Amino acid sequence: MSGNRAVAYVGPGKVEVRDISYPELILRDGPGVNPLNVGRKCDHGVILKVVTTNICGSDQHMVRGRTTAPSGLVLGHEITGEVIEVGRDVEFIKKGDLVSVPFNIACGRCRNCKERNTHVCVNVNPDRPGSAYGYVDMGGWVGGQSEYVMVPYADFQLLKFPDKDQAMEKILDLTMLSDIFPTGYHGAVSAGVKPGTTVYVAGAGPVGLAAAHSAQLLGAAVVIVGDLNSERLAQARSFGCETVNLREHANLAEQIEQILGVPEVDCAIDCVGFEAHGHGHNHGEAPATVLNSIMEVTRAAGRLGIPGLYVTGDPGAVDADAKVGTLKIRIGLGWAKAHTFVTGQTPVMQYHRDLMMSILSGRAQIAKAVNATLISLDQAPAAYTEFDQGASKKFVIDPHNLVKR
Repeated sequence: MSGNRAVAYVGPGKVEVRDISYPELILRDGPGVNPLNVGRKCDHGVILKVVTTNICGSDQHMVRGRTTAPSGLVLGHEITGEVIEVGRDVEFIKKGDLVSVPFNIACGRCRNCKERNTHVCVNVNPDRPGSAYGYVDMGGWVGGQSEYVMVPYADFQLLKFPDKDQAMEKILDLTMLSDIFPTGYHGAVSAGVKPGTTVYVAGAGPVGLAAAHSAQLLGAAVVIVGDLNSERLAQARSFGCETVNLREHANLAEQIEQILGVPEVDCAIDCVGFEAHGHGHNHGEAPATVLNSIMEVTRAAGRLGIPGLYVTGDPGAVDADAKVGTLKIRIGLGWAKAHTFVTGQTPVMQYHRDLMMSILSGRAQIAKAVNATLISLDQAPAAYTEFDQGASKKFVIDPHNLVKR
């Protein structure tokens, strides 16, 4: 039997590449595995040889020690791979298929899945609706920053690329289909972006950049991206976005007015989440900053897409309320302005096929927008450090050296 190597969370600020078990079509006990999931048979699943797997900002929350993730948890929920083994109950996915794996794990059988709400499947996580690979409190499904990984419910979940050679030519774009491209797109759709709208995107990390590119694809007239990081803002400008530097200029509405002539936008997207910081030179962590600021600058009756991550447990939070996800949000302002809020994980399967076709046709240039940067599995720990320091890159791990340089 083959071996397997993977990126594991060790403790706050540290990850390492470890030897782990080769995957089976059964969920074994291990770090973070819910006891009620141990021994779960997955004859409906497949084993993938991982072609690409990405480092996500959500992974960084765990690595910073800002969740209750246990030491030894294998990371990685953004997975693209080749099928090398199929379970006895798999009918339509075949060995040799090159596929994208939605980061949401979904059974396809429950009420939520049948209603296309695959981000809150009730059958994959005994603790609460919704699950993901390699993520804290998500059932314990082993992560895919590895050489090989098991994926359950293969017929329902997997997106097969129609031509393997064509897919490998565009793999740095297609690898974004597992999470950040659908997530950014979901943020834009949830915010009501349409032709002619003005959009504010909070955060110029990879998801923010994906949301900005998605807003452009949906026909936005102007996309404004705000951040504290000048390198990331330069990346947003590289594909046509306007930007505001919230470290240099704390007043967001004034900066928007300088761009649009009015101090408000039609809609806004929060791509920052619970580790948000205040604005200005002496900014500190203030987890409700983004939510409150986007309510301030979004017009009455506007919509707010909130793909940014908020958690129910944050041991490193600034106060006791924030440690359990209770934030000082100006809900009265949102109520007075009749705002619509859309939160939660992204239902990837609602979007990934359409976005795949946009990539294959050349319409979407997501790898360029997020500055996709290819690395080896052994380079992953250094990449985590670089990403945490604010590098404007989307790191793509190539565990088997399969991607053309």
